[in-house]
Amino acid sequence: MKKKITIIFLLVLGVLAGCDAAINMNGKVMSVSSGQFVYQDGNLISNYKTDIELVWAACEKTVTELKGKDIQKERKISTGTIKTIIQDEKVIISVEYVTKDYTSVAIFVGVAGNNMASRLIHEKIVGKLVHP
Repeated sequence: MKKKITIIFLLVLGVLAGCDAAINMNGKVMSVSSGQFVYQDGNLISNYKTDIELVWAACEKTVTELKGKDIQKERKISTGTIKTIIQDEKVIISVEYVTKDYTSVAIFVGVAGNNMASRLIHEKIVGKLVHP
């Protein structure tokens, strides 16, 4: 019964919060911003309605444009990771195949996760997908 009340309370709180809501459960933080991004444990995650190859290429171009240093790329069939340093901040971009036309991108910036810097990188990636 106590669990049900807690869940209902969190749902009501989410509705009252509007477009942005955050939940802290067992030390893990998760929030949704405008239905477009999910912020989980310092990672800003977004799904793109595009093939993984195009998203991977856009991520590579974005890192190059932002003058990433010490770029380390690891690419597999359905996943890929780019690790770099941009303006003295460690950046990890993880790309993952979801379905034929959907790809998930998670960005982690800094030591604990920087939401604004991650959002900026996502916007740059979207710019590369729209105007290659």
